[in-house]
Amino acid sequence: MTTIVRETRETQIRVELTRGTGAATVDTSVPFLDHMLVTLARYAGVDLTVRARGDLRHHLIEDVGIAFGAALAEFAPATAARYGDRTIPMDDALVHVSIDIGGRPWYEGPLPSGLYDHWMRSFADNARATLHVRVLRGRDRHHIVEAAFKALGLALRDALVESGAVFSTKGSVSLRQSVERGAQSVEHSADA
Repeated sequence: MTTIVRETRETQIRVELTRGTGAATVDTSVPFLDHMLVTLARYAGVDLTVRARGDLRHHLIEDVGIAFGAALAEFAPATAARYGDRTIPMDDALVHVSIDIGGRPWYEGPLPSGLYDHWMRSFADNARATLHVRVLRGRDRHHIVEAAFKALGLALRDALVESGAVFSTKGSVSLRQSVERGAQSVEHSADA
């Protein structure tokens, strides 16, 4: 299990991510965000627990994207398949998502909702993922955003498959970071 806790003056967020069946318990106080995260977990095939509170919807949605992205970066195995690509139709909406979880952050959108477009960018930056979201058709913003989260979930399901090999011409990349905070030292490491 991977757990990320993000606390600021504006938000308090806890994200737990485990391999599983797509079960999710989400309570952010924003019903549509809860719905999108439950949908994402189900389609990605990961178990997810999120508890989040914040002062403004914008801060909360952004910081949940940051925390979920950070959790995914820690959660993904070094020998993950890396790539996922899915297109989802939902009524009038048709949305294509392509992702590479190989450690190179980039986001290309947009979604027709500033808040959820920002969630996608915050997620991609903190997951250290290249994420492209293309809205091919659609008029209803709810359908477009939901189709994007479903497509992201299915793309992640493919990208997170344990392949047994490192899909990079660089081989396994190790990155270590030490942060000194007073008398406390924190070390982070990642393989990409």
